[in-house]
Amino acid sequence: MRASLSQEASRLSSRIQKVLEDANVKLASVATNVLGKSGRAMLEGMITGEDDPEHLALLALGHLRVKIPQLKLALEGKIRAHHCFLLRRLVDQVQFVEHEIALLDQRLEEIGSQRPELAQAVERWDTVPGFDRVAAWALLAEIGDNMAQFPTAEQLASWAALCPGNHESAGKRLRGTTRQGGPWLRRMVCQCAWALRTKNTCLSSQFRRLAARRRTKRAIIAVAHTLIAIAYHLQKNNNNYDDLGGNYFDRIQSDGLKRYLVKRLQRLGHKVTLEPMEAA
Repeated sequence: MRASLSQEASRLSSRIQKVLEDANVKLASVATNVLGKSGRAMLEGMITGEDDPEHLALLALGHLRVKIPQLKLALEGKIRAHHCFLLRRLVDQVQFVEHEIALLDQRLEEIGSQRPELAQAVERWDTVPGFDRVAAWALLAEIGDNMAQFPTAEQLASWAALCPGNHESAGKRLRGTTRQGGPWLRRMVCQCAWALRTKNTCLSSQFRRLAARRRTKRAIIAVAHTLIAIAYHLQKNNNNYDDLGGNYFDRIQSDGLKRYLVKRLQRLGHKVTLEPMEAA
């Protein structure tokens, strides 16, 4: 239910953006989040009949105030009464959906207070990069807190359809596409894998290494596979996550990395001599 409401909030945000575009208002070209505090203040101003771009731009808050000149240009549109009507309806729907999401979050925390073993699983998974409490609750809802039902992490990944397909003929592998799997679990874990790609962690390093060779989509599935395996082992062994560091793969393959970098410098016409650094 929470995932469906979040999707509905995203759809409503897109509809608000379409109404603004119809009125020739380019707010999204300046403000990163149209439904942030500054964006909502401007939307409320438009709904109440304010059509002066300068007055609307002055409603900006925080860091967005440095972009007031750009906002004045972006807010020069033709906001008609029909646009105001549509915006009022859409903003009210967004507020209703956000209120429902807040109630669901509150209910999840109540369940956690009533069943400590569930709250402990959520806290444990929340230590994994990419996961937050919402993702941890979604994972708990899909696979539970008892890992005995999955003999190995590989079987859990297979059940979640986050492992490569096994399509071979005459000893030749034809393709390795994954199955569709559960729509909520697979989607949530892939979103977590996408969220951690910019962080300096072992998992983000795995993503960058794979994306360079196998492209982004396959790298996301591979990292999602790793995430579901990590979640399995943490819950089964009652451990918290301990990251290996963003340079983990460089450390375990240091000899190969040195040879690769030396060859690159030699191809550029340099003579390379490696000497170990003295210990401080």
